[in-house]
Amino acid sequence: MGRSERLRIAWLTTGRGPGSYGALEYLFGAMERGLPVELAVVFVNRERGEAEATDRLIAMVEQRGVPLELLSSVRFRKSRGGKVGRLGEPLQPWRYEYDAEVARRLEGYRFELGVMFGYMLIATEPLFGRFRFLNDHPALPDGPVGTYQEVIGELIRTGAAESGCMMNVVTGDVDRGPAVSFCRYTIRDAGNAALWAALPPGAAAEMPLAALMETPLYADIRARGVARERPFLVETLRAVAEGRLEVPPREPLDLTEAVEAALAEAERAVY
Repeated sequence: MGRSERLRIAWLTTGRGPGSYGALEYLFGAMERGLPVELAVVFVNRERGEAEATDRLIAMVEQRGVPLELLSSVRFRKSRGGKVGRLGEPLQPWRYEYDAEVARRLEGYRFELGVMFGYMLIATEPLFGRFRFLNDHPALPDGPVGTYQEVIGELIRTGAAESGCMMNVVTGDVDRGPAVSFCRYTIRDAGNAALWAALPPGAAAEMPLAALMETPLYADIRARGVARERPFLVETLRAVAEGRLEVPPREPLDLTEAVEAALAEAERAVY
């Protein structure tokens, strides 16, 4: 069953790099081209002056006239005397307090779905228990977890032939909430065979992630993912807005065909 109104979403990001900026810019462009989605609010867990990249994203949102909420998680932590959490340890108490405040601020806006894209905080129950959020993850539903750097490192070390993009419901199980949609793409073909030959899995297994990130193979895999994550985001939101995809769905929607078609159309527009 289709929808008659635009899907209103909240967008949560840290805005720390070109990927976050580019995704939001791409979404603005898609909405201008008829995507039935409306941004109710953009929330950023930084304030002006914390990072140049984030300031650039904030300026873009303001220029578009979209409601904007800023709450520095770093300043909030310091105001509570909180500590920076360590990998593998339970989240610090201030994190739950912070998410409760984020939820309180978001309650002032009417939206049906939240999207976390480049949001560098693990959401806690006071936030995801109040609203339904989607999170972008740079892997297939059964693929590696972690940051995109960690995902690509694992793909190289295991000699994987393909990867993908996924949207999942945000829960307490990080990167393993119910999958909503995905697309898949090859990361091993004639175009990068020489790069794989130069870095066999056995050698890659001995390299730290920082070293893997300096290799041409890492850059190639990352470029393939970035090219798809933006149209994948748009096609996921389109499917939800048009009533073709529930959140969560009975089974995740494979958007590979739609994403590849969007890439091909973009390439035709360039040439």
